[in-house]
Formats: sequence, C-alpha cells, structure tokens
Amino acid sequence: MLQSFGQRDKPCKNCTSRKAVFKGVTQIKEEIIQNKTFSVMSSPIKDDNGKVIAVVEVLRDISSLKELHKKIIDQNKKLKNELYMARKLQESLLPKDFSSDAVKYSYVYKPCEALGGDFLDIFEIDSDNIGLYIADVSGHGLLASMLTIFIRASINKNQKSPSAVLKQLFKEYNKTFNGNTEKYITVFYAIINTKDKTITYSNAGHNVAPILFNTYTGRFDLLRMPGIPISNWVENPDYQEKQITYEKNERLFLYSDGIIELKNSQNKQYGEERLLDILLKDTSPPESTLNKIMEDVSRFTRLSDFKKICDDITMILVEF
Repeated sequence: MLQSFGQRDKPCKNCTSRKAVFKGVTQIKEEIIQNKTFSVMSSPIKDDNGKVIAVVEVLRDISSLKELHKKIIDQNKKLKNELYMARKLQESLLPKDFSSDAVKYSYVYKPCEALGGDFLDIFEIDSDNIGLYIADVSGHGLLASMLTIFIRASINKNQKSPSAVLKQLFKEYNKTFNGNTEKYITVFYAIINTKDKTITYSNAGHNVAPILFNTYTGRFDLLRMPGIPISNWVENPDYQEKQITYEKNERLFLYSDGIIELKNSQNKQYGEERLLDILLKDTSPPESTLNKIMEDVSRFTRLSDFKKICDDITMILVEF
C-alpha cells in the first residue's frame, strides 16, 4: 500500500492496514512522518460473512502528547534524584560518630518511603550527660522528612531539662510554621546521667512507652508520660518530667509504632508481645538483638524487602 501522506514510494515494513486485512482486527502503531509523531490506527470493515472488504486508517497527531510524556519522564527522573539526595541528607543526620564508655547502643531506621517521618538521635551534652530522643512525624513523604530535619536542628543540646527542651521545641515549631501545616510531631526525650545513673525523661505525645529492663534480674519499667505532641493544638503545653535510676547491664529501648503494627497475611499485627519476647530473653550486644528482631519480623510478615512496609520502622537499644 502506497502512502502519499508520508511521501513513500514503497509499502512500509510495519503496515497496520495490511495487518488489519490479514488478521481481521484493529492494528495500532506510532510512526514519525515529516518530523511529527502520529498514532496510526487501521480498522477492518467486514461484510455479512465476516470477510474483510476494506480498511479505514486514521492518523492522529500526538507530537505534543509525546513531548509532554517525555517532559513528565524527565521531571520524574529529576524528582527521584532529588528524593535520593534528600534521603542521603536525612540519613547523614542520624547518629554515627557518637561513642561513650558508659553506654553501648545500636539502632534501626527503615523508612517506608524514600523519605521517612521518623527520626532518632543520641549525643553528648557534657561529660556526665547524654541526650536521647525518638520522634515520629504524622504522615510520610517530603514534608514529614523536612520536619525531622527541623527537629534535629531545633533540639537544644545544651539544656539538661527534657521538659524544657520539649517546651522550647514546641515554641520554635509554632514560630517557624505559624499554623501553616497540619502535621504534628511526637517526641520522647531523655537525658541519661552516667554519673548518677539516672534517666530523666519527658514526652510530647509519643504513643509507645520506652522500656527500661534487665534480662538478668527481670526488671521491667515502662517510661510512661503524657504530653501534647509538637503541634499548633494548644498555646501553652505543660510538659512534665520524671526520673528513674538504672543499674549496670540494664537496657533502654525506644521505638515507634511502625514495627508493632506490621501485619502478616492473616492480617494479624506483629504486636508488643513478640517484640518483648526477644528483648527480655536476648543478652547479645544491642546490634545483634535488633537484628534478631528484624529477622523475626521478616519471618512473621514474610517480607524480605522492607521498602514495602506501610509505616517507618525506627528503634534504638541502649545498654548501660
């Protein structure tokens, strides 16, 4: 079939009209004609006996659509690259260089998306005091991750009162965002005094209580404390603080609810009992204990790739 529209002098190799005749069904392809992209659709016309007697060929200029499609793909690649860089920035802010003769620690940080809404940090305040917190921003994605960076930048690392730190963080949040976001942040903040062997702590709405425990003596304390999340819900929140002592070889476990809410194929949650069963029996180093938890979670959920989870998994285990 000759096609004068494309200024051809011989049939094209992939002729939709020819295929429509021999196959008896509509054929579609894309073709570049005079530097423009066309969608070519050839539809057979049949007689009462089902025999193809003619073919209708329709050309539709889709050049603009193809160009838009290319722009979307390019923009998507750029966005993915920017998200990758943002995740690297977020990960770079996690504790890496902190070390202390008084404590050993390890943590797990697995965001459910490219960027996480959870965050944690452990750092030296002075020679006797260590700061420690875990935070959970409502939702996920870019804004949630930016708020974790806000937390990291705004936490007062010199203040030795956890309740004062949270109150200052609350004020800074409202001063910075001025009610322009519906996001809120839950934060559990603790200061470990290695000289007095005390943990002073306060809570801004973090809904899973950290655990102070001893696998040898059976000690088990939940560090419960009420408190308003970092938000614009109230004008002047009243953050309280408590203090508890710890002994040598005891452990402090902080986590977000992402891990206990993971579900298996029967729609059952992993739950606190499975988590505690490992924590209260395992005496290996903190990193090994957390690895055992993640292996158990993987078996329970049958997940080998934690990128498919629906909430961030964040936890830190500190051994005194």
